[in-house]
Amino acid sequence: MSQRLAVIGTGVIGNGWIARALSRGWDVVAFDPDPEAPVRTRAFVAGAWASLERLGLAEGASLERLRFADSLEEAVAGADLIQENVPERLALKQEILAAIDAAAEDQVVIGSSTSGFKPSDLQRDCTRAPGRVIVAHPFNPVYLLPLVELVGGAATEPEQVERARALYQALAMRPLVVRREIEGHIADRLMEALWREALHLVNDGVATTEEIDAAVVYGCGLRWSLMGTFLTFHLAGGEQGMRHMLEQFGPALKLPWTKLEAPELTDELIDRVVEGCEHQAAGRPVAELDRRRDDFLVELLDLVQKYWPEAEGLEGRI
Repeated sequence: MSQRLAVIGTGVIGNGWIARALSRGWDVVAFDPDPEAPVRTRAFVAGAWASLERLGLAEGASLERLRFADSLEEAVAGADLIQENVPERLALKQEILAAIDAAAEDQVVIGSSTSGFKPSDLQRDCTRAPGRVIVAHPFNPVYLLPLVELVGGAATEPEQVERARALYQALAMRPLVVRREIEGHIADRLMEALWREALHLVNDGVATTEEIDAAVVYGCGLRWSLMGTFLTFHLAGGEQGMRHMLEQFGPALKLPWTKLEAPELTDELIDRVVEGCEHQAAGRPVAELDRRRDDFLVELLDLVQKYWPEAEGLEGRI
């Protein structure tokens, strides 16, 4: 029997969830009050399908397994998993999640795609089964990038998180269970730190947006796509690993290399960033850059999966 995903809110993230679930052979029922949403969503999924075909579709995968409901209550009825993707406004998310919680069967996991809110805040107005409302934060494009951060709130029991983990694994995701709730979770906090430092470098006239991106693309980014931050630095310590790296480079942490507090977003800085990004885009529309990104990610995923932990026999690792 196939599984069913209910998607509430069909912007870029919601549509990404839809494309991923369809590619894994799930049924999808979506709800969005925008009357143009069905047309927009079907066009989005059709555009993503070629990349998903190259990655490999699950048995039964079909664009025809998507339907739109006329109400939130209809969408969540009979769902095995519910994904909320409304705009990042806490009051709005609380309102929508409370409505989903009231309508959905008690055991059904409700994941929020929030980038930064804590699950306890999201659960606040839920009265039926608040513990099953969790953060399930993906990364764009959701239909290709496998990471999903799972965060339980004050009302969440461990078995609810484990049930969520199994469901997202069935969607070919790599669930990362965050040990305690914190604004921004893990990955966004890391990206925010890099983003703030990048803005300082532009603001101080040290580098252009293109030069900063080149520093990542041709340097640390290549290593990060396989090893991440800590294992990369472990190798920097030579045969003695991280301990030697910290002994040698640890004192540099006291040096004023970074400015983690964000710079003031002045009109001048905004203009520099916008002009830099437009220069990098070189007149190409976002849709063309999306396709180029997706082609790259499909080829990259095909490569890096050969080096992921399970390929080395390290089962149970993230």
